[in-house]
Amino acid sequence: MTDVSADHPILARMRKEGPKKILTCDGGGIRGLISVEILAKLEADLRIKLGQPELLLGDYFDFICGTSTGGIIAACLSSGMSVSQIRDFYVSNGSSMFERAKWYMQLHQKYEAEPLALLLQQALTCQLNGPGSIYNENDPPVELGDLRMRGLLMLVLRNHNTDSPWPVCNNPLAKYNQLDRKDCNLHLPLWQLVRASTAAPTFFPPEVVTFAAGTNREYQFVFVDGGITTYNNPAYLAFQMATASPYKINWTTGVDQMLIVSVGTGNAPAARPDFRPEELSRLGLAITVPSALMNAATAGWDMVCRVLGECRYGGEVDREFGAMIQAPNTPAGESNWSGLKQFAYVRYDPLTSREGLNDLDLPDVSDKAMAGMDDVKLIPELQRVGEAYAGRHVKIDHLAGFV
Repeated sequence: MTDVSADHPILARMRKEGPKKILTCDGGGIRGLISVEILAKLEADLRIKLGQPELLLGDYFDFICGTSTGGIIAACLSSGMSVSQIRDFYVSNGSSMFERAKWYMQLHQKYEAEPLALLLQQALTCQLNGPGSIYNENDPPVELGDLRMRGLLMLVLRNHNTDSPWPVCNNPLAKYNQLDRKDCNLHLPLWQLVRASTAAPTFFPPEVVTFAAGTNREYQFVFVDGGITTYNNPAYLAFQMATASPYKINWTTGVDQMLIVSVGTGNAPAARPDFRPEELSRLGLAITVPSALMNAATAGWDMVCRVLGECRYGGEVDREFGAMIQAPNTPAGESNWSGLKQFAYVRYDPLTSREGLNDLDLPDVSDKAMAGMDDVKLIPELQRVGEAYAGRHVKIDHLAGFV
């Protein structure tokens, strides 16, 4: 392993004393705007509580992780954007991000990749270069290992060649981030990794990433959306990376030492009360199984975090498991789990079923429309859902002990 300078800004952030705070953002396409509005309320509350009117979530959270659209949010926060800037990115560029592919390509993909790729390059480059900077396509791309990032960043991708999830992080101590490697991950373009994490099959084409570029070791991998791994909700994956020895972050666990805030993009159970057995065809399964598996994995990791963690807030997962909420500092003998809690945990994820929307006083918002991930006409409604949920459910008290 190559030596890393003690004053390396990411390493210094990793080793800073005190409790560690982790933010994770789920995938969900344009529904990421729901997450953005939840984060806007969280950012505003933290600014008031800490008396820092310019506070950024990238400075409050030590480690920010995201899958798919959550990867966009995570990268933008880690680059030092405010939530308001991220909101503007989605609202202003939603139509461009989902630009229809040429008619002869629509058998393979629904949307063009280039507009989103260019938008990501421009946004991340200009943000890190500072106010007033102008994007120049001839400038070298911002890399994953850019030292101007605010802290640790993890993006979840799926490597099609190896048929495996790829959590890519800017941790300077990680095995594949060593600068003496010709294929050091830290040299990969940040925009390309974010684009790869959002490359949802049938929606966008895959992203081909070149490793060890310009050397005699050069090779390529094909990546698709991290949401089609089991980590569309990356909360537990972030905990694993922060604590498992192979990753060399090695943060201390404990309900007073680690906070994980997990933000979803809206949860609507795909109930089919009119389902008929004859509908269970090969085509029907091909259409519905990927979504069912993704939703089950998202809920499953949420449940794992509520068992291992001291859940401060979260909606009911199901009628048997419930919400598993536990008050801070509950004695071990009165805990809702037989083991020691490893971290404090908060889960924000609106229920976007008809019942859930009615509870938010949004009877005019279509629950069926909320299940889509690519309808940019829904941007105002998605913002309304996020704002309404955040106004009722996001509370600074949920972060007690970490503010």
